[in-house]
Parts: sequence; structure tokens; C-alpha cells
Amino acid sequence: MDAYLGEIPKEFEYKGKKYTPQSYAKSIGLNMDDYVAITSFTHHPYYESFVLELPDNWAFGKAYNVPLNEMIEILDNAIMNGYSAAWASDVSEKGFSFKNGLAIVPEDESTIAVKGRDKKHFNDAGADKVSNAFDEPVKELEITQEMRQVGFDNYKTTDDHGMHITGIVKDQNGTKYYIVKNSWGTGNHNDGYFYASAPYVKYKTTNFMIHKDGIPANIKTKLGIK
Repeated sequence: MDAYLGEIPKEFEYKGKKYTPQSYAKSIGLNMDDYVAITSFTHHPYYESFVLELPDNWAFGKAYNVPLNEMIEILDNAIMNGYSAAWASDVSEKGFSFKNGLAIVPEDESTIAVKGRDKKHFNDAGADKVSNAFDEPVKELEITQEMRQVGFDNYKTTDDHGMHITGIVKDQNGTKYYIVKNSWGTGNHNDGYFYASAPYVKYKTTNFMIHKDGIPANIKTKLGIK
């Protein structure tokens, strides 16, 4: 790391003020003890935390395990009460098209044609994808707890990417989507944002991190979070 980035400075200057890495972290005002990770799988007990068995979880981070409906309840409650979410998800699905500004789980994936390759963005997630599913709403799969687990166990759901869920919106049919801020530039249709359908989030979320005050009180009690 030193060869590529240089030695870690003991102190640095930012906006006319000197900091050490530790003093700068304190100046941001974030207490990381206030943030928790949430997930939903059946191979561990609900309402307990466990280390997610993911290749990228090199720090052995733990997530609280809840049923699928409560995972979504937590996410929605947090977003609607002014808390955003750090979202870890699979982006290698055919229905994930950053260029089209959508992440969906259509019932018929065969309508989606992938043109070209884009390994820069994880398994062609940024490649050109053509389908009427990206032009108008299509019927999506009904996601169950069992589907989530099978995807995880079969390595169909992988820990590809981290993004930022900032809001909720509905389309012309009243269908819910999550507004997601990505880090792949602003060259897509939505200036770097895209819309992830509720089925996509249910199916392909590996976990998300939120402020603990975004969790509904009854679920917070079940988890033993104060």
C-alpha cells in the first residue's frame, strides 16, 4: 500500500486546519456504535447477529438476522424517517442495468439481451442491456424467504457491490422502487442514480447498514438493541 499510495501521514491539513486521522474521524461526528447491519437468511437464528459468510467480509463483520418482511420494514422505516442505508447487493443479475437506471427481477428474463461486456462494473453490470422491461413496467417475481436462501446457498446471490439507498419512489402503477446512489459516474440516464425495485431489494440484498434509530421500536426490542 505504501508503494502505491505513500506512507500514512501522521497529520494532514484540511480546509486550513490540521488533523490526525483519529482527530479527523472524531470531527465528522459519526459514532459508529450507532450503526448496525441488517440481513435476512434462514441458516442462522432470527433476532441474533452472525458473521455473514461472504468472501468480501474479511473483517468478519456481523449482521442482525431478521425475517424478510421485517428486513424490508426496517429499511422502509429508516428511509421514511430521514435515515439513508448503506446497501450491499448482487449487481450481476440480467435485470440490473445501471445504464438504463433500473434494477428489476422480471418474470421473463429471456426478454433481456446483453450487448457487449463490461467487466469494469462486476460481471457486465454496466454493459448495454436491451429489453422492453427497461422501457415500461413489467411483472416481476414474487420474492420469498426461501428464494433468498437458495440464491445465497447456490452462490447466485453474491456480494458484488456497495451502494447508498437514499429514498423511495413509486412508478405510474404505484409500484415501489428504492432510489439508489451509485459510484460509477454520472453518465447514465439518472446522473449516477438508479431505481431498484422492491423485488430486487428483497431478493438480492446481502445486508444493509443503517442508524439504529431507524429501526422500528418493536423490532429493536426483539434484537436487544438500545
